Amino acid sequence: MTSSKILDAATMARFAADLDALVAPGSKLGVAVSGGPDSLALLLLAAAVRPQLIAAATVDHGLRPESRAEAAMVASLCAQRDVPHSILTVAWPAPPKSNLQARAREARYDLLGNWALESALGAIATAHHLDDQAETLLMRLARGAGIGGLGATRVSRPLIANVQIVRPLLGWRKADLAAVVADAGVTPVDDPSNRDPRHDRVRMREWLKRADWADPERLAASANWLNEADEALDWALAPLVQARVTRDQATLSVDASEMPRELQRRLLLAAFAELGAAKPRGPELARALDTLRKGGKTTLSGLKIEGGPTWRLRAAPPRR
Repeated sequence: MTSSKILDAATMARFAADLDALVAPGSKLGVAVSGGPDSLALLLLAAAVRPQLIAAATVDHGLRPESRAEAAMVASLCAQRDVPHSILTVAWPAPPKSNLQARAREARYDLLGNWALESALGAIATAHHLDDQAETLLMRLARGAGIGGLGATRVSRPLIANVQIVRPLLGWRKADLAAVVADAGVTPVDDPSNRDPRHDRVRMREWLKRADWADPERLAASANWLNEADEALDWALAPLVQARVTRDQATLSVDASEMPRELQRRLLLAAFAELGAAKPRGPELARALDTLRKGGKTTLSGLKIEGGPTWRLRAAPPRR
């Protein structure tokens, strides 16, 4: 049975509208499918509304003995629905021993980006949903994130040159997606890491289940408002960079006078990017900003920075 016969018309129409808002109708689309319920629902929905225009990929991180069989299961499901499928294998020099989820995510997106270019795909859809958005907001609140971080997952962002990551399911609840998979008679992969309390997301998910006063839909709405505020600040920053950042040979001058602190912070980051310096971590940048606002001097990301009415940035001399 094909997915178009399984899904009801209302569900297909809802997903088609969400996808068409991100990727032009009639365009080819890549779909990242792990085999879990969320990504399987994405596969079923995408194959239903854009038949013959979908290609899927499963990243095998090689971190669990079952991962290859799970990728093969997805390949079989794709074959039943005439969806081309690729298994992308992470070639670790050595399995990561720390920051496992972050390292795996980085490797996954690298492989997916290259796969999209080779497959002539302009966009890859992932299955991030509303409950993910709420969990991410709470995780970043706990870490003291600023506006950019609290905005959580964006509906679309560049992945690699000429390839976008899109998230058409950000308005869908996890239960909605589980129902799509159940109705299709498909058994999803059970990844035990999704229940491992060592991971921040798992702990936040369990906390949300117990906190009946914390509504994921309202939390996700707040994340969306913060995303819009972040985009508005970036929009306001562009003319300020043109007007207030000047370069004289190796020195960059930044006029940050009479400006709110958040715009000063973004202006400083723009100066770092202009000089090709690494983006500093949030706490380090905050301390440097405090120093500059008081007229002091600091060194950060290989740059020597002087405060005062005009901030001056240049490469720091090599250490003796």
